[in-house]
Amino acid sequence: MIRRISTITVSAAMAGGLLLAAVPAQAATVADQATISVRGAITCDEGKMHKQIADLRDKAFDLDRQGKKAAAKRARAKADALAKKLKQCQDADENNPGPIG
Repeated sequence: MIRRISTITVSAAMAGGLLLAAVPAQAATVADQATISVRGAITCDEGKMHKQIADLRDKAFDLDRQGKKAAAKRARAKADALAKKLKQCQDADENNPGPIG
């Protein structure tokens, strides 16, 4: 009898855990899903990005001359990250087949 009660208790706990784990996946509302799709829009202003990259590289050069190596390294890393993002935008523009239809 004790074995049967413990088995039933464990089964009930597992079923309850399964139900609790499944609820968050079903809890997303239509408004939440619309918000997610809006976040995907990315715009790239190439001229502005080129200027930001050049400014960051100049800043890194100046910081390097002043002996602030760590700050110069951070500025260069920001410039490199921005250059990478610019390259991704350019690649997306070149490889975009356009609207379907």
